[in-house]
Amino acid sequence: MADDVGRTSATVPTLNVANMLTMLRLVLVPVFVVALFAGDVPDGSEGLDVSPWRYVATAVFALAAVTDRLDGWVARRYGLVTDFGKIVDPIADKALIGAALLGLSVLGELPWWITAVILGREIAVTALRFWVIRHGVIPASKGGKAKTLAQVAAIGVVLLPLPVQAEPVEWGLLGLAVVLTVGTGVDYLVRAVRLRTIARQGRVELE
Repeated sequence: MADDVGRTSATVPTLNVANMLTMLRLVLVPVFVVALFAGDVPDGSEGLDVSPWRYVATAVFALAAVTDRLDGWVARRYGLVTDFGKIVDPIADKALIGAALLGLSVLGELPWWITAVILGREIAVTALRFWVIRHGVIPASKGGKAKTLAQVAAIGVVLLPLPVQAEPVEWGLLGLAVVLTVGTGVDYLVRAVRLRTIARQGRVELE
């Protein structure tokens, strides 16, 4: 235990259990996409008598989402936090969420404007991460984690072949996901600008 004291992300090996779980999530993305489109049903279906592939797609999505919660817990619990994980973890999240949103919109099960808002925010935040990467890595905030949870819950409800009576719940979760997506995007922009400002001020003082 004493050896773990003072451990930093620079001394933790990149190839560890937490990062392997993150990479597993990336591997599951194409598997999910294949299952999602394999389970596409012909027009005119009531949405309840669906192909077994839809359940497979939902299960794969759920498994990938679980790895998102698990890799972070393992990294913190066993001191396996790395800069690689901080960067790749949100990218893996965006790949999974993006694939689900695009797939559902292509299938006509999710409005394109919701997909555009969420993916637009995710692309912008990814760009911000690389904009400030030489000054430091901004880890996911509690708001960002709540945003991801809301997105996963909303997509999960859309993926499941639920009856029409469940639509209010579906739209409620989608609305919450959109609000948190936009709000945390603004927060990340503020934090990124602040990090660059502090870094620049530090360089000026050194000069």
